[in-house]
Amino acid sequence: MFHVQAPKSRTRTVLGMAELIYYSAVRDIRKSHRNALMGLIMNIFQSVLMIASFYAMFALLGMRGNAVRGDYLLYIMSGIFLYMAHTKGMSAVVSSEGPASAMMQHAPMTTAISICASALSSLYLQVLSIFVVLFIYHVGFKPIVIDNPIGAMEMLLIAWFSGVAVGTIFLAIKPWAPEVTRIGSSVYGRINMIASGKMFLANTLPASMLAIFNWNPLFHCIDQMRGDVFLNYNPHFSSPTYPLYVALVLLMLGLLGEFYTRRHASVSWTAAH
Repeated sequence: MFHVQAPKSRTRTVLGMAELIYYSAVRDIRKSHRNALMGLIMNIFQSVLMIASFYAMFALLGMRGNAVRGDYLLYIMSGIFLYMAHTKGMSAVVSSEGPASAMMQHAPMTTAISICASALSSLYLQVLSIFVVLFIYHVGFKPIVIDNPIGAMEMLLIAWFSGVAVGTIFLAIKPWAPEVTRIGSSVYGRINMIASGKMFLANTLPASMLAIFNWNPLFHCIDQMRGDVFLNYNPHFSSPTYPLYVALVLLMLGLLGEFYTRRHASVSWTAAH
């Protein structure tokens, strides 16, 4: 009847949280598709479809001249992959379990673990999809040469992290205004189709156009990524640290908002919305 809980060491607590995040991430991956392989295939299909669409659009509009010297398809993929990582990271966090969810009734589960699990599951799917697509392209079509693969991976992680940070802002708003969150996150994703700058290079833009895109962390990530991927491109008008600082600020604001929301959360919110 009575159970005395022995105090855990800090190491055991951290390992316990890591294990819980792992199982929550696995559950999150299997949430949309019972077959994990099918979920990966669908994610790869989305990436390939977007790459093919932009390739066709660039060819029809005659925009190939705006690309950097090098592999033209790799130029398109460098923008698409970061856009997908950013948008999917944001969407995963927005759709994670909130404070009024039934999962929060289980003692070890917290919203922080739910956010981490959703974010990591989206990163896992995106990284795996990228490696599969690049491997197929490298083996089946044309050998891929990346000038600075470590720097390119860093930009991918920063793009994903900034998407997660934006997602926490929407997650904090979600219990108070679910429709605003749904529309806002959708509009943000659509705006980034253009505002991310994946269709052009920052070095080729005039100053008046550069000011329109310079606010966007994803714009900086994609431009820096192309500097790491291509030997012939040196980004002058973007920063590798700006998106990281913006993401940290947004993450802190989002977590503060989520903490406030959790303090005032009610189970009736779930029934009402």
